[in-house]
Amino acid sequence: MFEQWMRSFFLFLAGQRLLNRLAKKVGLHLGARRFVAGESLSSVIQVAKQLNDQNLLVTMDHLGEFVKTNEEAEQMANHCVKTLHEINHNQVKGNLSLKLTSLGLDLDPEICQKHLTRILEVAEQNQIFVRIDMEDYTRLEKTFAIYQALRPRFSGFGLVIQAYLYRSEDDIKRLSTWKTNLRLVKGAYKESAKVAFPNKSDVDENYRKLIRLQLAQGNYAAIATHDPQIITYTKQVVKELNIPLDHYEFQMLYGIRPDLQQKLVAEGERVRVYVPYGEDWYGYFMRRLAERPANVAFVLRGVFHRKA
Repeated sequence: MFEQWMRSFFLFLAGQRLLNRLAKKVGLHLGARRFVAGESLSSVIQVAKQLNDQNLLVTMDHLGEFVKTNEEAEQMANHCVKTLHEINHNQVKGNLSLKLTSLGLDLDPEICQKHLTRILEVAEQNQIFVRIDMEDYTRLEKTFAIYQALRPRFSGFGLVIQAYLYRSEDDIKRLSTWKTNLRLVKGAYKESAKVAFPNKSDVDENYRKLIRLQLAQGNYAAIATHDPQIITYTKQVVKELNIPLDHYEFQMLYGIRPDLQQKLVAEGERVRVYVPYGEDWYGYFMRRLAERPANVAFVLRGVFHRKA
């Protein structure tokens, strides 16, 4: 019960724009630096290369969720293009992740699609994969619509499917038409019980079902988890279905379970680290605190250590 309350509390804080603006002024303090690889592009490139040196792949995400004008959306698109060029220039073994709200999805879906088209053109030229992060339920159909519109032209981009949504199994079957490369996650937004499983055990069960479904359909699966039981289950399915190593990967968040990341690499698994950066880190940080009480404990230790 306490964990559910804590999750709801931090998810509520994640959506507070005033706190987001204040966080930008404060900078990466109070533990956020553990989960966010700096505020500049140069800082994330440096971190990405260090992870590559450890035989870890990366996907880089310039954080930004609360664009209020078309000009801000264009600036975010420009930054994505710049990031792609820097990935190529520095020979980083990595992809780009982005949120469509940062490209103006809530302002004008047509403008958002225009920005994404430009990004995908540059990504294709540089042979870099682009992952569209899935956001809350209210943006799901808009995201699918843009994907469906651009998929006939571009193949080097994919989506995220969230296991806590009732509809996700049907969505995976629907997306199999395009052989969609999917990142499979449990889900990090607060959703109504009308659209999402309220109980963790049901989410876990559905997650396993979705992993098997995506792999059985022969489509690439990025299993985003730090859960050893889910990892073990995935390995069992891979062995049972005789899935090649280049048809799936494990993904983990920057700053969380680096020991497990290295263990999987040593076992010969493909592991990709999701590396976020930028000044607009607040919402992402709050969702990480909502996910695991251990993350909150880490931050509190950091606060008292700074005061000591």
